[in-house]
Amino acid sequence: MHPLIETLLTGSPVITDGAWGTQMQARGLPIGGCPDEWNLTHAELVEQVPRAYIEAGSQIVLSNTFRANRVALADYGLADQAAAISRAGAEISRRAAGDRARVFASIGPSGKMLMAGDVDPDELLAAFREQAQALAAGGADGLVVETMAELDEARLAIQAAKETGLPVVGCMVFDSGAALDRTMMGVTPEQAAAALTEAGVDVVGANCGQGIAGYVDICRRLHSATDRPIWIKANAGLPEMIDGQVVYKTTAAEFASHGPALVEAGARFVGGCCGTSPDYIRALCQELRP
Repeated sequence: MHPLIETLLTGSPVITDGAWGTQMQARGLPIGGCPDEWNLTHAELVEQVPRAYIEAGSQIVLSNTFRANRVALADYGLADQAAAISRAGAEISRRAAGDRARVFASIGPSGKMLMAGDVDPDELLAAFREQAQALAAGGADGLVVETMAELDEARLAIQAAKETGLPVVGCMVFDSGAALDRTMMGVTPEQAAAALTEAGVDVVGANCGQGIAGYVDICRRLHSATDRPIWIKANAGLPEMIDGQVVYKTTAAEFASHGPALVEAGARFVGGCCGTSPDYIRALCQELRP
């Protein structure tokens, strides 16, 4: 295990942050806009997000770099700015964190399917390598490969992330199957944990896809299939469309009430994903670190 992970776990459970996209939209990001570009154009607004989470109690914050690889950014005509956007994203979270929290910078999926031949593996590896190196140069303490549906893509991102020498978290998204306990490609928690462990991650995890109640059993299954610590960032329930707006109905208190069950199931890092906010992190802290 990476020494930094060992250090962090002396005070387990570790509280991470919550959603970024909705927080950016609350600060003026238009629907359909590129959040990552704001690292270059609205850095002061982006910095408000990790600051708010740290004030709420987050010990780890991510970065506004979920789609800051050149393959994903090509959809916005920003492929050539991938390195600059990634580095700026890490620097912004680093400034916000200071010595109060760690920065585990976000590496999300490309939006393309390897299985379908939408992107070449070598091209994708190069894109993840460019992003990972830029995040490291921006001052990240660790890297989070997150919201991955395809194991092959996750492996490429993990390979690139590990080359930085920083600790690496690998997270799949479980949102498919009758019990919502499989990835879009049909991978079970046990299969994911084994594959991520073999790929060399320091922490195995899951995020997004469904609410926190559903992740308790997934957490238990991940924990049973690996010797690595477990990282869980669940949504505030499943999204509903009300009056043209996406709404997550799970309240902060309801979300946090499942925190102890997650920890009992093996989670060592706990935070939130879509629909959560600093209020959810504050509630988690009150539940898990009174």
